[in-house]
Amino acid sequence: MKILILGVNGFIGNKLVKKIMNSTGWEVYGMDLSCSKLSHSIDNPRFHFIEGDITIHKEWVDYHVKKCDVILPLVAIATPAHYIKEPLQVFELGFEENLRIVRLCVKYGKRILFPSTSEVYGMNSDPEFSEDKSNFVLGPIKKQRWIYACAKQLLDRVIWAYGTEGKLDFTIFRPFNWIGPKLDDIDAAKEGSSRVVTQFIINIVMNEPIRLVDGGMQKRCFTYIDDGINCLMKIIENKNNICRGEIFNIGNPNNECSMRELADRLLALYRRHPETEAYSVSTSEIIEVSSDKYYGEGYQDISTRKPSIKKAQELLCWEPVVDLNSALEKTLDFFIEESRVKGLLCA
Repeated sequence: MKILILGVNGFIGNKLVKKIMNSTGWEVYGMDLSCSKLSHSIDNPRFHFIEGDITIHKEWVDYHVKKCDVILPLVAIATPAHYIKEPLQVFELGFEENLRIVRLCVKYGKRILFPSTSEVYGMNSDPEFSEDKSNFVLGPIKKQRWIYACAKQLLDRVIWAYGTEGKLDFTIFRPFNWIGPKLDDIDAAKEGSSRVVTQFIINIVMNEPIRLVDGGMQKRCFTYIDDGINCLMKIIENKNNICRGEIFNIGNPNNECSMRELADRLLALYRRHPETEAYSVSTSEIIEVSSDKYYGEGYQDISTRKPSIKKAQELLCWEPVVDLNSALEKTLDFFIEESRVKGLLCA
């Protein structure tokens, strides 16, 4: 099997390549702006990497969509700070460029595995979000936070329409707050534009306040990256074509916690971490800030985001196995080591 991964150096892409190289005979062709996270696979003869930009190297992308069996377009801007500050860039990359990939898959008759997002469910009040039954509830236009979710939702609908017309073999998957090593770059976290777990960890490492937006009562279900990748592998394998035309939530409903609880857990884990004993104990304080002050007036949040994973359990025989504390510990281990190497841990 030949697999094309666009955005291969990202959080999901690099872990997926590593799993494929270590457990299958599949070939992977990948493009990204750098290969900084791919040292584990870059020398493998079954991994073919090119440094490039999908918005520029369109002929390469076209040729490799035609050449490969399964296409994963993982390129997107997936941090809320960017939704507010650079909404057009989020739309142009996340929607317009990915629509072009979708249409190439239609043109060449290729199977696409499309990464949707848990954010498409928006402010739905269901206790658990169902792939096939839950409504999508997004805020007003002036709340630009929703441009990412809206773009993903529209692509989901376009892909579904192509599928119902018999023009596209697809599977859509929706990650729910995947975490783990290499989740974000430390430099992005230092600038305040990373995802929440990375942001909290770097705040702790640098003895900066942990800012809880609007009190930090929002809840999320955190999923360890290895659990997510194991599910993705089953989707790629697609035994008996069982994934064709399906949408899967990939998350861990047992790992739910509020942002305030997340901050408390990470602080406790950091303060008793063996690697930090030789360094000053973090004196980070937990403070509350308004969303308008932290993100800007275009922000709006979701109180809960819990997946129903019954479909993945039943069709794929998949279960997430890594509990919340273990997932946070593994993520923290990586960022502490990165921080030590970059001189952010101070004696």
